This record gives sequence, structure tokens and C-alpha cells, in this order.
Amino acid sequence: MEIAATLPYLYAAAGFHPENLGEYGEAGLAKLREILQNENIAAIGEIGLDYHWKEFGPEMQEKAFRAQMELADALKLPVIIHSREATADTLRILADYKGVPGVLHCFSGSAETAKIVTGWGFYIGFTGVLTFKNSRRAVEAVEAAPLDKLLLETDCPYMAPEPWRGKRSCSPMIQSVAEKMAEIRGLSPQEMIDIAAANGQRLFLSGRGEGA
Repeated sequence: MEIAATLPYLYAAAGFHPENLGEYGEAGLAKLREILQNENIAAIGEIGLDYHWKEFGPEMQEKAFRAQMELADALKLPVIIHSREATADTLRILADYKGVPGVLHCFSGSAETAKIVTGWGFYIGFTGVLTFKNSRRAVEAVEAAPLDKLLLETDCPYMAPEPWRGKRSCSPMIQSVAEKMAEIRGLSPQEMIDIAAANGQRLFLSGRGEGA
């Protein structure tokens, strides 16, 4: 939040990530609600499910996920959703919150999953994974999703695109992701960047009366 306060185009998000639920509870939720009142907060997140790292069990993860989805609904804030090796449970939970705007970030689901979640109104975000040679699922998901639901992201410091794979990911590298997404959708890179930027502003800033 301190960094976001330094420049007009920076915003922050806050939430209990499924790998970091050590301070989750009534007091933690109260503290989160307090943090979310800050004018530089644009979303709740990352929140969701992670069945790869199992420090916290599925039941606790789902409880925290649902509580934060309800908080997002109450505060009219979008969510940034983390889902790793938990697609079935993520879909089951999100089916109960179709009215809450949000993005499934670093999307790793199938084309079918992309159709389902975008049909519910959620956006899907793609990282440098889209440029990898073995990224067939990601390519198929981009093909299946509506243009107005696609977002570009870094997932910094991870998921750097080719030719920087394995390096620290950063914002200028988004150009490579945009070029690949544009190729898949038959657009110019700048057209894809413009579309994704408009989508991001609609998701995160539509309730703020912000200009371009």
C-alpha cells in the first residue's frame, strides 16, 4: 500500500493466500477488512486454493476462500484467484459467487474450464507460460475465451516468457506474452495490449470513476 501511494497508476491487493493462512481467523479477517478500506486497494487477493503445497488442508483453504469471496461481495471489490491443482474445487466454490468480479490469475486450466469461468463473468490472466513450447492447454484456453475476458500478467517473479524463461519476470516482458496472445487470436500485438488494458481497467477500476 505504501508503494501504491507513491504513483497514481499503482494499486495494491490484499488477501489471505492459501499458502499463508497462519494469521487467518476472526482477528485476521477484521484486519483484512480494515486494510481493504485503503483507497489504493483495487482487489482482494491472491485468494483461492493450492493443493500443491499442503501446509494448510483443503477444508481450511475453502473456509478462508469463501470468507474472502463473501467479503469481496460485501465491499464490492474484485478478487484475484489462485488455483493450483484444485480446478474441481475452485469451480465448485466459484459457482456460488458468480456475481463477484474477478480474475483467475496465472490461468492453467483447460479450454472447457476457460469457457465455464468466463461464462460466469470471470476473467482469466496469462503469464509467460503462454510462450512455452509445451503450452498447448494455455493456447487452447486463449482460443476458447472471449476477447473481453483476457488479461496479461507477469506473475512476478515467476513465469518469465521466452526468451527469458528461468529469469526473474518483470513488466516489460509482458510484450512477449501479448505478441503470443495476439498471434493466437489473429490480432496485432498493440491491438491485444489495448484490449487487455481495457479489460484490466474494467475489472479493477470500473468502480473508481478512473479515466484511461
